[in-house]
Amino acid sequence: MMAVRVDLNISLDGFATTTDQTPENPMGEDWSRLTAAYAATRTFRERVLHDTSGEGTTGVDDTYARAYFAEVGAEIMGAAMFGLHSFPNDPDWRGWWGDEPPFRVPVFVLTHTAPRPSIEMSGGTTFHFLSATPEEALDRARAAAQGKDVRIGGGPTVVRDFLKAGLVDQLHVAIAPILLGRGLRLWDELRGLEAGYDVTAETAESGTVHLTFRR
Repeated sequence: MMAVRVDLNISLDGFATTTDQTPENPMGEDWSRLTAAYAATRTFRERVLHDTSGEGTTGVDDTYARAYFAEVGAEIMGAAMFGLHSFPNDPDWRGWWGDEPPFRVPVFVLTHTAPRPSIEMSGGTTFHFLSATPEEALDRARAAAQGKDVRIGGGPTVVRDFLKAGLVDQLHVAIAPILLGRGLRLWDELRGLEAGYDVTAETAESGTVHLTFRR
């Protein structure tokens, strides 16, 4: 049965974004700390870096990395995740992921500015840009997913909007054992969220805690 899913990396204090970016390092050192366990997995290396050497971790973190990509038929993300906030005036900006993004499905990018033409990439990813409510965006994504799951990719503000609207069937957060102290927190305005879900936790070899909320 089709599900609406979320997978996010967050810090111990709940932050899903970092604030130490510079022009020389647009991702920042804290982002590497936040996503270190995921980026070390064999699945990440194969799917995102196109590394077929077999290198990378294969434990609990890799199990969740494989699940991240499994059975997804469409994705929804915010403008910041695509990079429109960082490159608002660049009509040639095509995202952070190179010529062959790892999604391999239709991706719907939510934007409050004038929508851009769709961008078809190698490997099956096509970015579509739309100004829509969570419900409207989800209708578009469900139609494109052809019976598979829809993933709400982020960032945390977009994820909160879908959670507050009651549209998410499964929320997985990988809690990295670090403190960031600032950024955008996932849990703000979500008091009592756990009441509508069954919650499980699993600790990986990296110290990352994988917390899953299932409706």
